[in-house]
Amino acid sequence: MFTAYNAEFVFRTEGKGTYEVTDKVAELVRASQVKTGLVNVFVRHTSASLLLFENADATARRDLEEFFARLVPEDEAYFSHTLEGPDDMPSHLRMALTRTSESIPVAAGQMRLGTWQGLFLYEHRARGSARSVVVSVIGTTV
Repeated sequence: MFTAYNAEFVFRTEGKGTYEVTDKVAELVRASQVKTGLVNVFVRHTSASLLLFENADATARRDLEEFFARLVPEDEAYFSHTLEGPDDMPSHLRMALTRTSESIPVAAGQMRLGTWQGLFLYEHRARGSARSVVVSVIGTTV
């Protein structure tokens, strides 16, 4: 039988950085009872994004964060969108350079991630935020 399942959760960040949400999404995939299909994960914000990234060594994420800090620095004189502070426009640009959704195959009721892959919420703002994440699972239950 074909089914569609939707859920939403709020993840509280503590400021800039990557936060692994793999386990929470896996829990929702199990709750969907989908055996074969696809899970789509979407973050409902313009200053945060989602990444499939290395989850075995935290230094890989620190390197990524340092790369983005250099790629899109804060306090640039040419930024006019600074209503919410010096990280306002850089956070939007960092989001635009990454993704707000990820789709992952589901087989045998589990996400088919690679050995070293994890799903991360990437917070681009300096202050912590409550981030809303939508999870949609479609597929068969048999």
